[in-house]
Amino acid sequence: MFEYIKGILQYKGADFCVIDVGGVGFRIYTSYLTVANIGQSGQTVTLYTYMNVKEDEISLFGFASKEELSVFTLLIGVSGVGPKVGVAVLASMSPSEFSLAVATGDYKAISRSKGVGPKLAQRIVLELKDKLSRDLKSAESEKDESPEPVPAGYIASDAVSALMVLGYGSKEAARLAAKVYKDGMSLEETVREALRQGL
Repeated sequence: MFEYIKGILQYKGADFCVIDVGGVGFRIYTSYLTVANIGQSGQTVTLYTYMNVKEDEISLFGFASKEELSVFTLLIGVSGVGPKVGVAVLASMSPSEFSLAVATGDYKAISRSKGVGPKLAQRIVLELKDKLSRDLKSAESEKDESPEPVPAGYIASDAVSALMVLGYGSKEAARLAAKVYKDGMSLEETVREALRQGL
């Protein structure tokens, strides 16, 4: 319903902030990363939001970047992962760190998040990798109509998956990875450079 909320930051807690928009204070739950980077009270801020509706509660979750929101919406699409767990994951790792963990199957990194055990972390990696595989197969079936560069090597291929976790389409992720990847670059370096150029 709300794409983003822009207003005056009134105050912030450990996992939420209150933004005044035209005299109405919106309490928005968020990650530690956003709380740390959003700014100071009295400043105009923008949060990209997700509205969670339950029978007895309506909650707003918001993030300082579209990448964070993209990872959050992917996470809550995994069975057994609710908004609080999604925020907990983003409190322990950045969007790029999360995307690298999914791309490389590093469920142990995700299991360090509060409230996320090894089994749930494995499910997150498995379900999101399956989703990425389906998206890549779908892109493969379309490539005859509009061919895109296919990065060579497993690092560039994993970088494509990591970028897709962050919300890039398969074609754009492949284009960016192919553009920035050079022999000898690590997966993290490739993803960071692709994000820098994709802004």
